[in-house]
Amino acid sequence: MTTDVKTVNHWIGGKTVEGVSGNYGPVTDPATGAVTTQVAFASVDDVDAAVASAKAAYATWGTSSLAKRTAILFKFRALLDANRDAIAELITAEHGKVHSDALGEVARGLEIVDLACGITVQLKGELSTEVASRVDVASIRQPLGVVAGITPFNFPAMVPMWMFPLAIACGNTFVLKPSEKDPSASMKIAELLSEAGLPDGVFNVLHGDKVAVDRLLEHPDVSAVSFVGSTPIARHIHTTASANGKRVQALGGAKNHMLVLPDADLDAAADAAVSAAYGSAGERCMAISAVVAVGSVADELVAKIKDRAEKIKIGPGNDPTSEMGPLITAAHRDKVASYVTGAAAEGCEVVLDGTGLRVEGHENGHWIGLSLLDRVPTTAKAYRDEIFGPVLCVLRVDTYEEGVALMNASPFGNGTAIFTRDGGAARRFQLEIEAGMVGVNVPIPVPVGYHSFGGWKDSLFGDHHIYGNDGTHFYTRGKVVTTRWPDPSDAPAGVDLGFPRNH
Repeated sequence: MTTDVKTVNHWIGGKTVEGVSGNYGPVTDPATGAVTTQVAFASVDDVDAAVASAKAAYATWGTSSLAKRTAILFKFRALLDANRDAIAELITAEHGKVHSDALGEVARGLEIVDLACGITVQLKGELSTEVASRVDVASIRQPLGVVAGITPFNFPAMVPMWMFPLAIACGNTFVLKPSEKDPSASMKIAELLSEAGLPDGVFNVLHGDKVAVDRLLEHPDVSAVSFVGSTPIARHIHTTASANGKRVQALGGAKNHMLVLPDADLDAAADAAVSAAYGSAGERCMAISAVVAVGSVADELVAKIKDRAEKIKIGPGNDPTSEMGPLITAAHRDKVASYVTGAAAEGCEVVLDGTGLRVEGHENGHWIGLSLLDRVPTTAKAYRDEIFGPVLCVLRVDTYEEGVALMNASPFGNGTAIFTRDGGAARRFQLEIEAGMVGVNVPIPVPVGYHSFGGWKDSLFGDHHIYGNDGTHFYTRGKVVTTRWPDPSDAPAGVDLGFPRNH
């Protein structure tokens, strides 16, 4: 362990814990390339300690009143709201996104905290009386126990908040394994939960790599696992955790398409394409990375996208004038760049090449500019792969039907959008497209907190989407109780319970 940088440790049982592995990983400032923090990597023993803490806390938290749970969540919401800027600054320092983008992330996480504060409505059961003579049937939902969340680097505050507020509101205890690339936001959240009065052990944070993940997937005391990340890892999470008898929701990667019809408002479509493709440097699973232009609209649309993209200011996330920040690591930057430098050889027309970008005064940052590829064939790697960077592909088709067929042939089915003034075409699209989230003249159709988020095909493994009603169902299990009570009039002779016997 070095001493000249900040150290981020685990959060177990309501306090920071150094852990026993002695292994640490580097956390860099993406704008400078400098290592600013080291993060502890959990061993199997560290994971076992966190799960044991959560299991012990569940003994009382799982039977605590809804009033107590929601009171704590309301206090947490107030603290989270008051600390928006502080959390956003941590995100910018370790992820690189601009401050306004980081603030937006916290705001979207707050939506799920709001939903959790009203969990009493979601947990109401059902009752049928007199299903037979003096027989009633009730359906209730109960917590699972210890549940785990494994979250990605691109939204270090929002994605954990898609999980733990509902999980703990439902009576579970939670072990979070955030990305080791930007761990500090999750620790700040843990401190705020403790300050709000959450009992020790209800929320725990473990940092680390595959060692920590695999132990959570196999641990006998972990009942369910939530995951957001790439498709290969999502598939591994789902297969391994399911084989160990756990409930799993594993959200994978994406290649989100935007279909632009000839009648669309092209200025609005170009604005949407630029914001959806390049916002947060393209490091989001709901980024629009493929625009499908129908008919003669393509030339004008590409020109409008190019004009707007060239004006985006790229710089450090803590510079108020920056509109886009760096990528998370140098290795990721180089991988993203490779899709652009190899595009022409695969038949793409490179309209904008951002791979040579340099930012004065921050020459060692993980910089890449905006890239725009036109006439992209479906065989090109830039189209087939989830790039997770500021690269937008434009594909050209002759008809609406051809566009939908192209999009439905993708192995991914996360989010999609159509831009048109034709209500009939929009209605057909939302029914015919094979994706879990659809936008009509909305480029990034991320649902509000009380609707669930999730894709189809290789973008989701498991039966439940995340947050909304699906989130409540995922973090609880149903129980049906059938009851027959004798009527007081049936009491044995000689016992008078005070009820008349004339009925």
